[in-house]
This record gives sequence, C-alpha cells and structure tokens, in this order.
Amino acid sequence: MAENDLTINGLQQTVDDWICGIGNGYFAPLTNMAVLAEEVGEVARVMARDYGEQSWREGADRGDLGDELADVVWVVAAIANQTGIDLNEAIRKNVDKKTRRDKMRHKNNPKLNKSK
Repeated sequence: MAENDLTINGLQQTVDDWICGIGNGYFAPLTNMAVLAEEVGEVARVMARDYGEQSWREGADRGDLGDELADVVWVVAAIANQTGIDLNEAIRKNVDKKTRRDKMRHKNNPKLNKSK
C-alpha cells in the first residue's frame, strides 16, 4: 500500500490484492456479512465506553476506534469486490441521492436549528 492517501478504488484494489494473496481467497458473501456485523459491534463497544455511559471493566482490551473503523471499511470493500460493486461510483450516486432528497430537510429541521 502506498504511503499516500488511498482512493476508494485503490482501497478496493488493496483489499483484493491482500485477500487473493495473503488471505488465500474471499470468504463467502454471507460469511463476510457476518464478519461485518461483528466488526460493527466492536466499533459500538468502543463508542459505548469511550463516548457513552458504559465503562471499561478493569483489564479489558480497550480497543482502538480507528482500527475498528478500518476493519469495517475493509470488510465493506471486500463485500463490494466480491459482488461487483464499484464503491467510488456507488458513493457518488449515494451523495447525489442524499443531496436531492435532503437539500432543505436538515436546514428546516427545528431539532437541528436551536436558534429558531
């Protein structure tokens, strides 16, 4: 992996290269979905304890939020690769959809505009 910023397409290629080389192949898509749920749970555990009301029990592995988020992104890229999704294009379309749908929604939300 280059030391420079990684593009989304570069991420997908890096994940594919690693999985097909070091990882010895992809897990089945449903297995990767289960792995994704597991990784999201690890993000939730760190968030609940570092930013929520939960506390770490003494001696617990505190985890690293950045590492846990990277695990989520990794598995998302793996699922995209094995299902033929170009994440770069999918994200571009998703941002366009959100922009059209929510152009004024959040600006007009009184819950978000405390000064109104």
